[in-house]
Order: sequence, then structure tokens, then C-alpha cells
Amino acid sequence: MTATSIAILMGATLLIVLILWLVCEHGSFLLPSTRAGMRAGGVRNFLNLKGLHLYVYGRWPKQYLNVLINHIYPRLGKQGQKWIRDRYHGKVLTHDLARKIITLNIDIPRVDLEQIIPYPMARDLVLKGPPDVVAFECPCRHLRANPCKPTQVCMAIGQPFADFMLEHHPGKSRRLTQDEALDLLKGEHERGHVHAAWFKDACLDRFYSICNCCKCCCGGIEVMMKYSSPVVASSGFVAVVDAAQCTGCGACTRSCPFNASVSDGVAMVDWEKCLGCGVCEAQCPNGARMLVRDERKGVPLDVRFLVQGSET
Repeated sequence: MTATSIAILMGATLLIVLILWLVCEHGSFLLPSTRAGMRAGGVRNFLNLKGLHLYVYGRWPKQYLNVLINHIYPRLGKQGQKWIRDRYHGKVLTHDLARKIITLNIDIPRVDLEQIIPYPMARDLVLKGPPDVVAFECPCRHLRANPCKPTQVCMAIGQPFADFMLEHHPGKSRRLTQDEALDLLKGEHERGHVHAAWFKDACLDRFYSICNCCKCCCGGIEVMMKYSSPVVASSGFVAVVDAAQCTGCGACTRSCPFNASVSDGVAMVDWEKCLGCGVCEAQCPNGARMLVRDERKGVPLDVRFLVQGSET
């Protein structure tokens, strides 16, 4: 191959890359949220490719999760699966704890949630109050042939994540007011869906999203149930049953995302499996279920407690 041929090939390749980049950035060389993400990550993220990882994850979340859950995860051994979940994991939130994040009214500087997030990496939290919230199409539901509805129920929380999803998915995302965000949480809670705070190393090693998903669509729950891989941590609560109020109707057994509710005349809770999401409490028609704090299940992600801690 001559030098001229090589030059032409390189030029054509660069042109194709530039065209693809402009398509990805909706005609702009760099959208403001892309620049904000690059600034937030700094030079180190650029050099170790975390910045590119964040871009791919945020730009094509459906395709990213499809490859990860259906093609990469099944081929990994236990150590490989642990490597991923150490860097990409969730923390179950009760409905009340999720509401506290949305209604936060003061800033929380960067804090390492070492006592709350039981993973060695990607456990920081930074929030400005009230946080920016953008609802976007749930990539887990989007992957399913017959997804649960509605689909626009995932929440990007804070910057640069909220603006990134809004700018790169303009037809499938929308900025929420605080009341709209609370209504979304309430609707998903009433449908029997789980709130979870998600953390990822590529997402600046910190909290970036609240997922509001169901046991039939959620990729995180699928990974937990199919591979016994604890990619989601307990809320710090556990469900208990008031036997005097329980009629054995089975609503809790049918609704539990983690198969922690069993019924033999009177409902019971499998303590090991229960992650304290509160779905059974909301779905029980007789008020026979409640969540109680259990120190053996870890520390809840309560942002109001973090605020108090930062003020002392």
C-alpha cells in the first residue's frame, strides 16, 4: 500500500469518525453536557478511558446493558462478576428514603459512603439541593419484548448526568419538577416497583441515578436472581409480618421482587433474601406488613442524616 493510499484511508476513517461523532452529539462538536462531564472527570478520567466509558454508557444505555447482561456477565466466573459489581452496583431505597433525595434542599459535598455502600469502589455521593432530576426511558424495560409500562421512569439525579440524558435523548427524556419527581416515585411505588440508588465507577465513582423498576424487567434484579450475584445492597430494613392481621391472601408473595415472601396459610419472610424495599408493605391489603430497621442489613442511605453529619 502506497503512502497516498494510506493517507486516503486515514482521511476517510477520520471523516467517518467525525460524522458519527456529530450524529452522536446532535450536530454539535461537543454538547454542553458532554463538556461538563469531561470537566468533572478531569484529565485522569480521559487517560484511563473512564470518560469514554461514561459517554458510551450514557449515550447507548440499552445496548450497553444488553451486552453486559446477556453476553458478558454469563461468561464471567465469580471473580469476574465481583470485579463488575464492585464498580457498578445499587442500594435499595425505601419509598421514604427515595423521597428524601428528591426533596433535599441543601448541598451535600462529596462524601464517601463507606458505611452505607458495601462495595470497595464507586460509593461517593455529591448533591446540590434541590437536585436536578431528569426522567428517561428505562433501558431495562426497553430491552424487553413486552415491557411494563410506563417506560420513562428512570431518574438521572444531579449534574452532569441529568443534562447529559436530556441533551442526548431529547425525545425520550424530560426534566422534572420536584412535584413531578415525587409523583413518579409514588406511581412506581404503588405499582409494586423497587426504588434503588445506583453507583458506577465510570459515572465519576458516585451516585448518579434512581432506578424505579420491576422484577420482570430490571437488569439488576435479573443478575441477582439468575447468577446469585449481590449487585444490589439492602436498604437497611427488613419486612416483618403481623400474623394477627395476615389473611394469607398471597399478595406479598406475588409482588416480592426478591422471592423473600413465602406463604403457608400465614405469610412469612425469608430474612436472607429480603432487601427491605417495602413493596410487600405497599401491596398488602390488610396492613399486615411493615418495614423495621435491622442493623444486620447495613446502614440506610438517608441523605438527611448525611446533611446532619456534614453540619457537625
